Amino acid sequence: MAERKNICNYIDIPLQHGSTDMLQLMRRGTTREKTETLLRTIREKVPGIAIRTTLIAGHPGETQKHFAEMMTFVENSRFDRLGVFTYSHEENTHSHSMTDEVPPKVKQERVDQLMELQQGISLELNQAKIGNIFKVLVDRKEEGVFIGRTEFDSPEVDNEVILKSADYLRLGDFVNAKITSATEFDLMAEVV
Repeated sequence: MAERKNICNYIDIPLQHGSTDMLQLMRRGTTREKTETLLRTIREKVPGIAIRTTLIAGHPGETQKHFAEMMTFVENSRFDRLGVFTYSHEENTHSHSMTDEVPPKVKQERVDQLMELQQGISLELNQAKIGNIFKVLVDRKEEGVFIGRTEFDSPEVDNEVILKSADYLRLGDFVNAKITSATEFDLMAEVV
């Protein structure tokens, strides 16, 4: 990625948790410290890379302490994109043999807390893009505006770029767009 211009600077790593105890319980074969080192290495080798991850809240054995560790992990890691899911008891997994003791309400509260934290991080990261020009792939036209995405956005799950243009934009074309404003999960831009 650092060597080639034709590869998107976007990586999705399903890290699943931010507590070493929970990572070991999940049999992930890593620790929080190793994960933090990996993230630093990726960012050093590919400056400006977008890192997306998914986490699980409410896995069997997850205590409030483990959850607090995951919150700190997310706050420190400053992921560009984050998805959080509640643990669901799935057959044919190592965790299926464990008692699913975290109540559904607590699982959802934890998801909500993580996503609220990420919402603030996303807003800061998006606002830092205001005034910058990005290459945007035009995906569709909707309600009179064109919608696209940068190389840092996976379709249907990440940010969208709402494009303002006096001209018709062809779907599937790339345009250069200057970011004029930002919300937590979207960028507004003018075609330049």
